[in-house]
Amino acid sequence: MDFRLRFQCVVLLLFFAVLLAKPALAETAKESLDSSLVAVLDILKRPEYADPVKRKALREDIARIVRKKFDFYEFSTRTVGQQWQSFSQKQKNDFADAFANLLISTYVSKIDGYNGEQIVFTGEKASSKGDRVEIMTVVTMKSGKKIPVNYRMLPKDGTWKVYDVLIENISLVKNYRTQFQDLLKTKSPEEVIDRIRARTLEVQEHGNEKKWAACAVVFSPVFSSFFCASRTREGRAARRTLA
Repeated sequence: MDFRLRFQCVVLLLFFAVLLAKPALAETAKESLDSSLVAVLDILKRPEYADPVKRKALREDIARIVRKKFDFYEFSTRTVGQQWQSFSQKQKNDFADAFANLLISTYVSKIDGYNGEQIVFTGEKASSKGDRVEIMTVVTMKSGKKIPVNYRMLPKDGTWKVYDVLIENISLVKNYRTQFQDLLKTKSPEEVIDRIRARTLEVQEHGNEKKWAACAVVFSPVFSSFFCASRTREGRAARRTLA
């Protein structure tokens, strides 16, 4: 066997070794999303959730599910947009952590508005490379109104994670992008991160009284709360506190 043939054989063996070593995802995107939705709904349906004393710990359980399923780093990357490239790696990590804490602290209390709304999976579509999937659902409100809610997901750490949510074809990522891009025109990344952290502390100290029953239906409730808060009068006021 000459050198060229031996070299080709080695390359071929290495190629197959890489393919075999690549771990397969245990679940499809739909299965992964569905299991997380069910986990959140199961917590909300527990009798002890009605007890204000026990509810805090259960909300923390929901927050952990959201953190596990939602890729806040990817969410932050897409929300900041082109200016993300000017952030240092530490600034990127700090922004993603701070933004995740703000979103969860602000909106996890909104899930109490859930009232048995139904979520039905209606389809999915994948990118040509198969590395992005959009899962389509419809949420039926108690009034009978149907709200289309799509989850954009990507494979990461051996599972599928949500990096954007579209409600009635409006992207959660794009909804926040304008605000942060405007802030970064006059503020440094550190200043924006500090403002996010300050707002999070304010939310944790004072809480949020408002509940949006109509919004508390996605993931189950948490992600729609992110979106609905930004569209309501109260939500717009909350967003302006960062400016």
